[in-house]
Amino acid sequence: MGNKINIAIDGYSSCGKGTLAKELAKKLNYVFIDSGAMYRAVTLFLMNHNIDVLNEEAVENQLALISLEFKQSVIKDRYEIHLNGENVDAEIRELRVASKVSEVAKISAVRKKLVEMQQLIGAQKGVVMDGRDIGTVVFPTAELKIFMTASSEVRAERRYKEMIAAGKEVSFDDVRQNLMDRDNLDSSRDDSPLTLNDSYHVLDNSNLTPQEQFDLAMSWVQELLD
Repeated sequence: MGNKINIAIDGYSSCGKGTLAKELAKKLNYVFIDSGAMYRAVTLFLMNHNIDVLNEEAVENQLALISLEFKQSVIKDRYEIHLNGENVDAEIRELRVASKVSEVAKISAVRKKLVEMQQLIGAQKGVVMDGRDIGTVVFPTAELKIFMTASSEVRAERRYKEMIAAGKEVSFDDVRQNLMDRDNLDSSRDDSPLTLNDSYHVLDNSNLTPQEQFDLAMSWVQELLD
């Protein structure tokens, strides 16, 4: 496909934003960037160095020490995030990181640093990126913006099964509460909150199969590329 566009996918936690973004990137031969992984990696660094994530000054002082890079995995068509040269893609998915990432993500200095990195990646077009503020802050002129949502029960069940399959010892109630807390923090933060406006295509996948979801998103892509 000759004409390339940027695709921004925003929405709530555990809606499958990353899965859809990866599938679209693979189909279109685009670059997939997991913005959530970037915020999780910053959070992991802070936790590993005993930095209080509620102390914004202390967090800001650490940012110059953080280097992030996406590298292709040994698994085909997958990219994993490296923090200061170390692959941390599995570690950032742990609940201990998930419980702190929204606090870190609302810090303006963190958002500024990561948005600058993301915009550099997207300057050449042909990027699919998912997160909370991709279509409003990172790529406000993205040709396609998708806002993903699903019922809270469906999202909690998906996340719980994912973590159990990965061998994590968690309770369903803890996972559901974590999602509710993150929804509240992501939507109410002062800097770049999760918001929905009329520039988005809304994709509620509560009752959609993965294939139905993908086909719907691809139909929106084709409308722009045709």
